[in-house]
Amino acid sequence: MKPSPRIARRLSVVLAAGLTVGLAACSAPAAGDDQQYDSWEEVVAAAQGQTVKLWMYGGDEQGNAYVNDVLVPAAAELGVTLEQVPIADTPDALNRILSEVQAGETSGEVDLVWVNGNNFGTGKEAGAWECGWTDLLPNMALTDPADPLLENDFGTPVDGCEAPWHKAQFTLVYNSDTVTDVPTSYDELLAWAEANPGRFTYPAPPDFTGSVFVREMLYAVNGGPDVVPLGYSEDAFAEFTPALFDELQRIEPFLWREGSTYPQNSNELNELYANGEVDFTMTYGPATLTQLVADGTYPAGTKVLTLEDGTVGNASFLGLASTSGNKAGAMVVANLALSPEQQAAKAEPDVWGQFTVLDVDLLDADQRALFDALPESPVVPSYDVLSENANPELSSAWVTPIDEAWRELVLTP
Repeated sequence: MKPSPRIARRLSVVLAAGLTVGLAACSAPAAGDDQQYDSWEEVVAAAQGQTVKLWMYGGDEQGNAYVNDVLVPAAAELGVTLEQVPIADTPDALNRILSEVQAGETSGEVDLVWVNGNNFGTGKEAGAWECGWTDLLPNMALTDPADPLLENDFGTPVDGCEAPWHKAQFTLVYNSDTVTDVPTSYDELLAWAEANPGRFTYPAPPDFTGSVFVREMLYAVNGGPDVVPLGYSEDAFAEFTPALFDELQRIEPFLWREGSTYPQNSNELNELYANGEVDFTMTYGPATLTQLVADGTYPAGTKVLTLEDGTVGNASFLGLASTSGNKAGAMVVANLALSPEQQAAKAEPDVWGQFTVLDVDLLDADQRALFDALPESPVVPSYDVLSENANPELSSAWVTPIDEAWRELVLTP
């Protein structure tokens, strides 16, 4: 598809301005310290009495409640005080760590971070993360070492720099009471939006959910992940993004408020959906939908939209700050978070509803029983069904250029 002359000109400006991901040009090596351990027993002994600060997105009420009501008490039983630090966005934690790295800090304010994607890749390049520690965690043996979602994080090798926490599958959600002609592809979804003006929108990148929707559209307008290269280059950006921005501009007049504004984040989109102002929402955590319908937050007709194109899947992790002074305690918490008991508790729809990173085939009978006992959802299919046509994440180097170009070409044309 040949881009419009206007899009082509603006993209050339974007590229010339250097809107490619800059992975921390002022990178520095991780701060050195003596918190090195040869065995898990040494880690556990050193962790006793330590206070671990977990920096994580504060806008997820279920996630906050799980950490404070379930994970914190369990950590206390292991001799570690866990404190959740709610933040508006993951870069808040990353920037704090990078400042401490530059200052040579070895006892910083950040111990663990709920992280993945571009923030992980940027931090790894800049020495923000402690690496090579996850092999010491006993519960890593319950994960599949060949699982591609756990080996690479948005194209960046994990290399023992973060411990897996849960899996996610990008999911579109609709109200079946109002959407009767259900789309089965992204093309049909945009056709539905055009036929039903004002009833569809998406969060503005760089919101995490809005950003992945735009990348899904990049796949959709270019023939899928078999065509779009996962690795970033300026040539690939110039070749594949014009069709994306042409399509997003074309559909804009049919969006909520005629595309004059966009929800600033996924929470705002969720509120629009809950209030009946739009008929679709989207999420990386579809398992949470069960409770949202059960408690009346979402319409009773809420259903998951399964698309022939497939959707992106990934994993979230706990990153250990290289400047942490409580690395042993942080490792104990990360191992605890990987335990079958915590993974099963976190998967409960009324707790947090997150998909496990464990390989259930590696669990013993009692451990497997914890997952077998999880209730089936009338709203959300199983993870196996949701991830059947899973698309790989583009490398993190794609994220910032696409997000910034979206703001340049779509938000403020």
